[in-house]
Amino acid sequence: DKMAYGGMYDQLGGGFHRYSVDERWLVPHFEKMLYDNALLSRLYLEAYQISRKPLYKRIVEETLDYVVREMLSPNGGFYSTQDADSEGHEGKFFVWTPEEIRQVLDEVEALAFCRFYDVTAEGNFEGENILNIQQPLKQVAEELRMPPQQLSEILARGRQQLFEERSKRIKPNRDEKILTSWNGMMAVSFIEAALVLQRTDYLEVARHNINFILKQLCQGRQVFRTHKDGQSKIKGYLDDYANLVEALLALYQATGDSSW
Repeated sequence: DKMAYGGMYDQLGGGFHRYSVDERWLVPHFEKMLYDNALLSRLYLEAYQISRKPLYKRIVEETLDYVVREMLSPNGGFYSTQDADSEGHEGKFFVWTPEEIRQVLDEVEALAFCRFYDVTAEGNFEGENILNIQQPLKQVAEELRMPPQQLSEILARGRQQLFEERSKRIKPNRDEKILTSWNGMMAVSFIEAALVLQRTDYLEVARHNINFILKQLCQGRQVFRTHKDGQSKIKGYLDDYANLVEALLALYQATGDSSW
């Protein structure tokens, strides 16, 4: 819960930053790593299966949708990382001031959004604000004297509008090498989410990914570790084999197709 509500999670675009630099999950190292998002999405999926808590399902879908949007190459491979910096400043792409939010949302909606996501004039990160959730929606709605459903709708609209505004900013650079081991991890997460959440599109993402790995990063019994700019190189390590094997077995279990 604390990770999902904190600044380590991208409240607008989904996906987790690399790690938190404090004990409150507030200030992250803003880089986003493929393997973190592979393993955390799977963890939240398992938590959802046990608890049926809607929050966990939302985190899974937002995280995997982020990966499809930002980390999936046209040929089906998953890129490795998205940098922390843009325009020479760490986190610049992700942080907000109250004024920036007021320029996008109307006065009432901006007030509610800033209150819920802890956006203040002082800021919580170098004078600006990392969006994070400090209090339950119901409590904030009571304070703002509005029904929780109304606040929920304001926040959903606000997230969408600010996400669109943020997409106009200069994005952090991306490390576009494709690593077999991390791709295997990510494929398993897509397969498991496809089964639990009844998302056939996630299964297709995994199938396309594994076909790419088999075609581009395997020669006979030799697995290669990394692929970039049309070239695969470095003989695979144990984790490359293990994670690819896990992905193949997961795809077989999901489809019943013994060719995997």
